Amino acid sequence: MAKEKFEDALEKLENIVREMEAGEMPLDSALKSFEEGIRLIRFCSAKLEDTQRRVEQLLEKENSLQMKNFQDEDNDEP
Repeated sequence: MAKEKFEDALEKLENIVREMEAGEMPLDSALKSFEEGIRLIRFCSAKLEDTQRRVEQLLEKENSLQMKNFQDEDNDEP
């Protein structure tokens, strides 16, 4: 079985959220979708954490580069 891609997992998760928000699913289907959503969230979170670690390792090798959190960019605006 091929490795799941982050983008595919995120798209599946978004579809599950849309279907569940519609409120039309039977309870059993909603529970199965919820379980799949939890699996996808864990997968996506792990991928993001791995990517963040890799970026931090690359930046550590380059002393001239500095890491900046995305949230900090919002605070810099006048």
